[in-house]
Amino acid sequence: MSRLQFDNRFRTLPASLWSDVSPQPLANPRLIVRSDDALQLLDDTPSAWSDQDLLEAFSGATLMPGMAPIAQKYTGHQFGAYNPELGDGRGLLLGEVVNPRGQHWDLHLKGAGRTPYSRFGDGRAVLRSCIREFLASEALHHLDIATTRAVAVIGSDTPVQRETEERGAMLLRLARSHVRFGHFEYLFHSDQQAAMDALLEQVLALHFPDLANDKDRHFLLFQEITRRTAITVARWQAVGFAHGVMNTDNMSILGDTFDYGPYAFMDGFDPGFICNHTDAGGRYAFNRQPQVALWNLSCLALALSNRIDRERLKAVLDGYGDILHGEYLGLLRQKLGLFDTQADDEGLINDLLTLMAGQRADYTRTFRALCQLDSASGDTPAEDEFSDRDGFRRWARRYAARLRDEPLNDAQRGERLRLRNPRYILRGYLAQQAIEAAEAGDNAPLHTLFAVLRRPFDEQPEHARYADLPPDWAQGLALSCSS
Repeated sequence: MSRLQFDNRFRTLPASLWSDVSPQPLANPRLIVRSDDALQLLDDTPSAWSDQDLLEAFSGATLMPGMAPIAQKYTGHQFGAYNPELGDGRGLLLGEVVNPRGQHWDLHLKGAGRTPYSRFGDGRAVLRSCIREFLASEALHHLDIATTRAVAVIGSDTPVQRETEERGAMLLRLARSHVRFGHFEYLFHSDQQAAMDALLEQVLALHFPDLANDKDRHFLLFQEITRRTAITVARWQAVGFAHGVMNTDNMSILGDTFDYGPYAFMDGFDPGFICNHTDAGGRYAFNRQPQVALWNLSCLALALSNRIDRERLKAVLDGYGDILHGEYLGLLRQKLGLFDTQADDEGLINDLLTLMAGQRADYTRTFRALCQLDSASGDTPAEDEFSDRDGFRRWARRYAARLRDEPLNDAQRGERLRLRNPRYILRGYLAQQAIEAAEAGDNAPLHTLFAVLRRPFDEQPEHARYADLPPDWAQGLALSCSS
């Protein structure tokens, strides 16, 4: 543990952006689950860290040499309304670690107790929410989607009151940066121009060094944030992932998926899918994610409008849709093996999605089954996902005819498509089963699910049930922002 080197750079920014806060330890802390993949980002030898080492270092009872915990101050738009009272209300930036490869990683402890920004909250997290973020961030990473990472979940005997009494927990999160759109909104709306300059220059120097010395660096920074945001959202759409609470304070300036709450991977394909039951108006519905991200970028643009000409900001925002559409279409073409571009490819893709939406065909299982297709006949096990098999077969024959123009044979194409269409995703009912078992003291189902999600594209026949359709009871799962 003593090998970790800290370089707490955020603390060099103006004090209005942070407050010193010490974590409040939990009663009888115990390790629930760990990710050595994520831990390796801090230390090249994660196996050298025992479970007890992780508890001693990151449960909040003691601080490692070099740790200097702070709660960050920011604001943002929540469900479209500006809230000036935001900040790290239940998490602390323990410090910034420089790993053996010279990379910087934020160590963030979620559920560490009250801060000056907790408002009426208790500053705690509960086991279910920590497990959900742990699983989702690691699952998206293994699906090649930009995300924060999770090292460990720590459980406890500390009672926490939510809808019912639960047990407090902590999540150790890693991020390349915790700077959000909301940081810039805070400084703009409170007219802290010197602090804005300091934050901009630090973000450029630390995360966009190729732009840092360019006279047009602020414009180029916004352009790059827009590009990264568009690509991440396109990748969410391509795997059927709904974030659920895309407030501007949950938007990373690096384009990483950030602050997991009531997220969900879709089962049956529903473009209007709403995963957050507190989102009564469907602001963050699955098919609205691209436009919400653009709206959020416009809030960031306003915050930067004292430094970048508004017409240039508008031009970048106008180009967002082309970036997102190009990335999304490219991903869908890869999922279907359409490697040589043809004029009607987009129509073929849209027709499949329309069929899937009309019959609520399972999104992940359909694409995975299309990896097995006889291009001579159009036969594929994907038809089992559709109640109107004749309608699907008509589309499948068109698809098969299109594939005959591709250079790969069926076996070659199937092998390539299995690297682009996951067999396993984090289905809501699987997460719920793992959570309920962990709450009852059995962590084995959580560990098994985590192991499956680390290899989402592999067949894993011993875990085939994790690719099953959800049971009927799973249709009633409801998630809120406290999730």
